[in-house]
Amino acid sequence: MENTFTIEATEGTRLVATAMQTIMNEHHKLMASIKSNEIAALIPAINKANTIFLMGAGRTGLMMKASAMRLMHLGYKVYVVGETTTPAIIEGDLLIAGSGSGTTGGIVRAAESAKKIGASVICFTTSMASPLATLADYTVTIPAAQKEARDEDVSKQYAGSLFEQSLLLSFDALIQALWELDGSTASELWKRHANME
Repeated sequence: MENTFTIEATEGTRLVATAMQTIMNEHHKLMASIKSNEIAALIPAINKANTIFLMGAGRTGLMMKASAMRLMHLGYKVYVVGETTTPAIIEGDLLIAGSGSGTTGGIVRAAESAKKIGASVICFTTSMASPLATLADYTVTIPAAQKEARDEDVSKQYAGSLFEQSLLLSFDALIQALWELDGSTASELWKRHANME
């Protein structure tokens, strides 16, 4: 369906500025309720894993792919679940899964498979009571509205956007901490950056 409405430039500018402020305000409020110790607890699990697998569905999956790239830049052996070159997960490996609801069938099944084989599971979710959180060895709770929720007290954004944005920000905070502990220079990380673009 093609949008046919017109808008004055000044009105468009006002709407964008208001939207940006709304999003930033929601993040300031949400970040105050995300527990840094839950994120910090992931550091030893990531550092002892032989291989790290990341997984998420839809837009959350895109955030997880971005996070996989960050881990790769730091030198970790990383795969994204579902890619054709991703190997089997084995004992001593780690699955990091993102799911706002914590009920996404394919992700819960992957976590069950990982646990059965002796791998560890980390999850990012809105609900500590979800099936995914129950399976996980480590859980980071992001108390954002789930995709189906229409609670404007939590977020005025559409369909889980706040969770997805906060997932990326939380993971980037984890990456920044891992990088500081590692002590590598930006130049060293750059050697792993894609060069066939």
